[in-house]
Order: sequence, then structure tokens, then C-alpha cells
Amino acid sequence: MANSIGPWKRSPLSAPAMLVGCLVVSQLATAEPVSLSGGLTNRFSDNTTRDADNEISDTETRVNLRLSHQSDPGQCQTDTFADIGYGIWHDKTYDPETYTTLDFLGNCELFQGFSWEVADNLRDVEQDSRGTETPDNTTSKNIFRTGPTYVLPLGKVDQLRFSAQYEQTEFSETDETDSDRYIGSLAWNHLFNQSLSGGITVTANRAEFDTGAEIDTDVITLDFSQTWATTRLSGSLGVSEIESRFGGTTQSSDGVVGNVSLERDINPVTTFYLDASRELTDQTSDFDIRFGEFVFDLREISEIEVTAVDTGIRRQFSDGAQLNVNAFANRADYIRTNETEDRLGLVIGYRRPVIPLLTFQSNVRYQYETFEEDNVDEETASLDVGLTYEITRDLGITGRIGHTSRSSDFNPSEYEENWVLVGLDYRFL
Repeated sequence: MANSIGPWKRSPLSAPAMLVGCLVVSQLATAEPVSLSGGLTNRFSDNTTRDADNEISDTETRVNLRLSHQSDPGQCQTDTFADIGYGIWHDKTYDPETYTTLDFLGNCELFQGFSWEVADNLRDVEQDSRGTETPDNTTSKNIFRTGPTYVLPLGKVDQLRFSAQYEQTEFSETDETDSDRYIGSLAWNHLFNQSLSGGITVTANRAEFDTGAEIDTDVITLDFSQTWATTRLSGSLGVSEIESRFGGTTQSSDGVVGNVSLERDINPVTTFYLDASRELTDQTSDFDIRFGEFVFDLREISEIEVTAVDTGIRRQFSDGAQLNVNAFANRADYIRTNETEDRLGLVIGYRRPVIPLLTFQSNVRYQYETFEEDNVDEETASLDVGLTYEITRDLGITGRIGHTSRSSDFNPSEYEENWVLVGLDYRFL
């Protein structure tokens, strides 16, 4: 249950812009000083459990602490963002809950061409994709990665890139399946000119689960990157094979995979973006972290064919107003269980200064979901509006009200919720 501060929070690190199964770490940007802030919010809901029949009203009080920092460029660089919260319900509808978000990326060049990378991503994720976002249906998912990368120049326009990574995925709930993953990749890249490059990447991905199951994924792709004055385009296209082994049973599948990332500056204040990916993977991968609107069903581990598209426009107006329009669509095909889940939606966020120190914010969200196994369609729509007033340069107060409504072919999934939030935010550094 998010603290509904809107879509203007910092987004995940750009590092998880990955070729299939393999972390590609770009050079970190210029330094940012340490930023430390804290918040206290009270959120009243007339349907805290988001239940169709048993509506329970309760108020959650939550304390948050946020930290961000980007180190100076140098031999070793780090980029960190952390948001930790703790909430309690006055009428004890739920037990006290801890909320965690962490993005960390570190890269040290030990000698010419050879570097060691460390990354960690922590999120609160839904356990059952068919449920609602309540504490009873969430778990924290932590993905830790580390390993070396070596770049070998082959003349002025060609290079080889060797990468080996160890990745560990852990869930806070003991009934979820954790995994250890070993990823190796070899990539050749050719610079055709100053703005166009291309190459080939071969990746081997071996995942071992604490249930004894194993899933191997092999991928070969053709990669490209092109830049123009106002447009940046990159992507890959290839084939992938996934094979699972458990209890003496082996199952395999293959398919076409790829990804594309496009960003275009329409004018100095408007940017269009498009990110799309199709992969063969499993629920312990980081696909749901890279595509935040995508939800894995964690009921059982399975090989999955996943497809996601995320596109939108960001615009800054001369009066200080900001507009975000984001559309998304994704599909999960669970190969072992032959289940398919589809989602598509639209999110619109708008903020505008009303008077000096007072800002208006509004968010509209619509999502349509289809669960093929049970032949269930669901629609969820929400709206919230609010005002933020800067009492001092470091202290602000926020008030928000919102409404969410879900309709479904499965009556117990339907619900309506009205909520009110009042919060304080203080910047320490």
C-alpha cells in the first residue's frame, strides 16, 4: 500500500537496462551530494483490506527515511537510493509493516579494461498477481549481483566484452522460492561511425532454486545503438532457449527475444520514450524491477515468456507545471502451467505551482487485466488529488484524497476504497 505521494518519486536506477539475463553497467553520471530526508504520514482508508464485502476502516501511521547519493567520478563510483518506512495501524488491521526500496550500483576499475561491479535492488512486490496490494499479499524481493567485466579492445573500432556474474534472489516470506544464478556473457561490438554501433552477445544463465529445481537460459542476440541530435535508439534481437529440470523431469522451450529503448526530445521541454522487451525467464529474475508495472505470480516457480511495453511523454511547462503520461502493456505466459496473464494501463500525473510555496498534484490511473486460466477480466481505476505547502525550505506538509474502484468477473475481487492522507516531509541534508 503505497504512500500515494504520486509518480514524481525517483525512478529505479538506469543500470537494470540489461540485455537478456545479463547486467550491463554504464558509466555512472556526474556526482550528486548526499541527500537525506524523512517523512511522517497518516493515511485513513475506509477499506483497508480492499475487500468486496468485509470493508474495514483504519488509519496507518508511517515513518519514512530516504537517502540518495552519487559519488564523484573516479576509479570507483557508486550510485545509491534507499527508502525505508515503518507503518502501524491504529485499529491493528495488520501487524506493523516495514517498507523497503533500495537501488545500489557500484563499479571499480581495478586495472585497464578490468572492473568489478556490485548491484543490489530491493522492492516490495505482490505475491499473488490476482490479489490486491495489501500487506497480506506482499513480500520483499532482494536481488544482489556481483562479478567482473573485462573489455578487450580489438583495434580502434572493435572490442570484446567478457562478463561473469553471480546473482542471488531472496524473498522475505519463507514460502517463496529463493535462487542462486550464474551468468556468463561474451559480446563483440563494432563502431561503424561516431553515432552507430552494433555487435553480437552470447549469454548463458544458470539458475538454481532452493527447491532443487534448475532453469538454464541461453541467449544469442544481435545488438545495435544509434544516436542522433535529439534521438537515442538501442536494442537487440535474437533467440533464446530455456530448459528446466526438477524431480527427474525436463522441460524446454525456445523463442524469439529482444528489446528496444527509444528516447526522443520532441522539443526542449518535451521528451517521448519507449521501452519494450521480450524474454524467456523465471519469477526470481529482475524483469519486474526493470518494468515496474509488471507483476510476477509467485505461487510456484515456472519458466515464463514475458513481454512488456512501456511508453510515454514527459513535459515541462513554462509556468513550472509538469505532465507525465505513461502507457503500458505486458503479458506473462507461464510455460509449465500453461497460464497467461495480460495487463494494460494508462497513468497520468500532473503537478503545478498554484502560488509560491503551494503546489497542486493529481494522478489518474486505469488498468485492465485478463487471467486466461479462470477467464476473469478486471478493471481498476483510481484518482487522487492533493496540495503540498513548503512551510520552510526544508519542511513541507502534504494533504491528499483519493478513490480506487475495481470491477471484476470474479465478485470477491471487486472493491471500492476512499482514502485521505496527511503528511510531513523534512529534508535533513
